[in-house]
Amino acid sequence: MRPINEPEEGFEINILPMIDVIFSILAFFIISTLFLSQSQGLPVNLPSAQTAEAKQPEQINITIEADGELFIDRQSIELDALKGALTEKIVPNSESLVVINADEKVEHGIVVKVMDRLRQVPGANMAIAADRE
Repeated sequence: MRPINEPEEGFEINILPMIDVIFSILAFFIISTLFLSQSQGLPVNLPSAQTAEAKQPEQINITIEADGELFIDRQSIELDALKGALTEKIVPNSESLVVINADEKVEHGIVVKVMDRLRQVPGANMAIAADRE
């Protein structure tokens, strides 16, 4: 029993451990969502199109930067070596999807040359990336 003259102890809730747990969970979700989106192409400013729609996950990405530099899945390549590199990457009779990510400032002739080389590769389906308006 408690003597009558003794003051009563105050009741308090310590919320600091709860805040630590909430921030830990929040940090986990933020970091885990960064790994959910995988992009194979390099970032370029895509032109917009009203009929643009999302496609199945791409297998091979060709990126053409504003200065005309070519990349296959983030690896630099020359235009003359493009057909050979695509032939090696595409398995025969697999109907692989090749997405062309061309910056809107790229000359039309370079994109046409890339498309021409791509059409010479058997089993390659071509798609051109665009941003939705």
